[in-house]
Amino acid sequence: MPQVKVITDSCASLPLDYYGKYDITMVPYLIHIGQRSLRDLVDMQQDQFLDYLRGAKELPKTANPGAGDYLKAFQDAAQHTQEIVSIHMTSRGSGAYQAALVAKEMAQKTLPDARIEVVDTRNVAMAHGWMTLEAARAALAGVSLDSILALIRRMVPVTRMLQTADTLRYLYMGGRIGMAQHLVGSLLRIKPIISMEDGVIVALGQARSRSAVYARMVDLISQKLGAGARIKAAIVHAADEDAAQTLRGMVERSFQCVELLVTQLSSALAVHTGPGTVGVCYFPVSALDL
Repeated sequence: MPQVKVITDSCASLPLDYYGKYDITMVPYLIHIGQRSLRDLVDMQQDQFLDYLRGAKELPKTANPGAGDYLKAFQDAAQHTQEIVSIHMTSRGSGAYQAALVAKEMAQKTLPDARIEVVDTRNVAMAHGWMTLEAARAALAGVSLDSILALIRRMVPVTRMLQTADTLRYLYMGGRIGMAQHLVGSLLRIKPIISMEDGVIVALGQARSRSAVYARMVDLISQKLGAGARIKAAIVHAADEDAAQTLRGMVERSFQCVELLVTQLSSALAVHTGPGTVGVCYFPVSALDL
């Protein structure tokens, strides 16, 4: 059992077996379909949910875990360690970070000896997931909580998400369009590239075909880090394995990929992006250096 326990939520979009493999506690988001309330990645898996979403006439609602959910996770963790880090998607797009802060305050009354740190990654999907994964790997290696927090702080400004979809309709319907609002009028004519800046969705470009938009993504990474940069990257998709493999090949040929994963977007995020979403979440390996 590591000295530091890592807790996150389902929006991290890690490969499902990684939660157990790296001793990460995953607190599920909720998806509301009519009168049913489903736990993300627990009551319904990604493919099953996306099949439903394709034909849905009304967008399902999502909800972040409540303070009570995080409190239980903290209490369970405190049975094994007194040092806990809870890592969350951008606080500007979800209430999970705030819920975890409330849970931390509640836990201080019953777990006075526990040190609980709550982290806002200012990002989503596997950009959030990478910070969780590297924190968990460090914890398993016996790294201190302070050093893990320093690692995450180094990763926050350099970990990026680039994502495209066949349409921005789902983001628009869900009210998550952010600073990419001006692209809405072109929903049917372009393949947009969206990212995050300081925790808010922004538009970075567009193209008229999938091949062109993937090439543009690779170009944007090169502009940011340099051609052939040493990176860790995750290709994230929503029920589009073929497209994910295409993008993976382009990234693999263009950069020194110290690690390259392919994983599915969590259902709680796919509600807002829709089936066919494909993206890359990456960071320079130099961020891991002490």
